[in-house]
Amino acid sequence: MAHVSPAIGVTHYEFESQRQRHVLTAIPSCSRYGGHVENEKTFSCMKAAYDAGINFFDCAEGYAGGESEKVMGEAIKRYGWKRNDYVISTKINWGAANGDNPVNNGGLSRKHLVEGTKASLERLGLDYVDLLYAHRPDRNTPMEEVVRGFNFLIDQGKCFYWGTSEWNADEIERAHHVATRLNLVGPIMEQPQYNMLVRERCEKEYSLLYENYGLGLTPFSPLKSGILTGKYNDGTQTAPMRCFLAYVERALTTPLQVFRRTPASASTPTTTTSRACRSASKPRTGSKRRRRSMT
Repeated sequence: MAHVSPAIGVTHYEFESQRQRHVLTAIPSCSRYGGHVENEKTFSCMKAAYDAGINFFDCAEGYAGGESEKVMGEAIKRYGWKRNDYVISTKINWGAANGDNPVNNGGLSRKHLVEGTKASLERLGLDYVDLLYAHRPDRNTPMEEVVRGFNFLIDQGKCFYWGTSEWNADEIERAHHVATRLNLVGPIMEQPQYNMLVRERCEKEYSLLYENYGLGLTPFSPLKSGILTGKYNDGTQTAPMRCFLAYVERALTTPLQVFRRTPASASTPTTTTSRACRSASKPRTGSKRRRRSMT
């Protein structure tokens, strides 16, 4: 079984797979490290987190063009943390930092999985990562090649487990079918967006995957890129990173319509946002919503 207890800013996970149980406390993805956030601030943030008991740090080859992995590796080396005391994950799909050819340096082909993982480990300064994700599906690569590629990396000691990010239930199911047929390891975890405004996939679509495969989750964007803090409600503040601006603007369209229908008596943006989210998350009249315990 996989037990996931989402929280704002900090998440506690328990993975139970193949008779191994791993308990870890995590901060959400470090996509800002090495880019928007200065290195010294990154070091301070990671140290404060580690000192507070957080031992899971997530990264990706595509974050800040590979710089995020570099600065995370520098922090680990600076503070001399023991490798068996922390958990590191990274994700493969967008490897522009690895070279100039977008065909060879992206996707989930066996070539890029092997070469991209090797490059990520070099940037991190590690021999292996604990968790390795397929950072979005690659529908141009046969599923058998993807499954075999991740299993090759497990067999080579480059990672312990593999998983997916933002795959739909059908794609995860097909990966398991291939893995079962070939007597290989299927994906044991998924990294989806999950917050008060994006709930369908985690609460409904993946239900059978939890039951059939013990799928674990490492959700991202609990505040929907800051939208749920209420700071974008009046339209005077924009996203801090250019690459996230269009995403936030698209994501704001429906939420803002809901927020602006909320009574003006709310004293703060946070209060307004909270009321709007509670309203938006209520089941529609006549609909049935299956409740799932997240313990």
